[in-house]
Amino acid sequence: MENKLKIGEYNRLRIIKEVPFGLYLDGYEDEILLPLQYVPESYEIDEIIEVFIYRDSEDRIIATTLRPKATINQFAYLEVHSVTPLGVFLEWGLAKHLFVPFSQQFQKMTVGRSYLVYVYLDLQTDRIVASARIENFLPVSDIHEEFTIGDKVDAIPFEHTDLGIKCLVNNCKIGVLFKNQVFTKVIMGESMPVYVYNIRPDDKLDLRIEPVGLVRMDSQMTKLLALLKANNGVLMLHDKSPAELIYDQLGMSKKDFKKAVGGLYKSKQLAIHHDCISLL
Repeated sequence: MENKLKIGEYNRLRIIKEVPFGLYLDGYEDEILLPLQYVPESYEIDEIIEVFIYRDSEDRIIATTLRPKATINQFAYLEVHSVTPLGVFLEWGLAKHLFVPFSQQFQKMTVGRSYLVYVYLDLQTDRIVASARIENFLPVSDIHEEFTIGDKVDAIPFEHTDLGIKCLVNNCKIGVLFKNQVFTKVIMGESMPVYVYNIRPDDKLDLRIEPVGLVRMDSQMTKLLALLKANNGVLMLHDKSPAELIYDQLGMSKKDFKKAVGGLYKSKQLAIHHDCISLL
């Protein structure tokens, strides 16, 4: 596979030569400058060095040994440095601030406040930019396949709302910590462990700081038992059934369904068949 320079990411490049104002690195198709202020204390010609590649204020591709708070295709909670007629600039650990076009603002962004953004490479301009419209960048996935009530997940709290605190969960879904469930200090932008309390029809999660525990699973087993009794002791569902079908019929995720079936099977309350489950 042919080597290619990756803008907005860390690259391992070979030192070609030394000049009074820095080092030139092998950028495969062209030489890339590592300015003098970022040159390590010791180095050798032909040595491989890890650098971050971006465009400077004059739009030239340049290298740095500084480590920004995020690379492309990552979320980051960043503070607004300045607002200009062109857009907003964020502090992200490099001399050149990170640009957010006005079209990529979810709300009016103000100096000194921090926002959760998604960093990406604009294919039209080949420049690193950010967007506060983070829901446009969440991966498409089945929330019922991915999460189960009681799951411990990673959350980044990023916005206060009337209901509570919005969080980015596992870098793929949006969740809410409700005000009446928050009994400890929550630091915005700082990752924290939380627990899934509810999976909502709008593809979002209700979260709690404390573990949900086994109480929820007991209720799911009770629910499944009641549904079996209401359907003459048989449900035409099994562990290979689509998650959507299970949710439509039972109102629970596939993971919850399988755990509930397992619990009732161990307690000898139901039988498992190849195409259904039934009461014993």
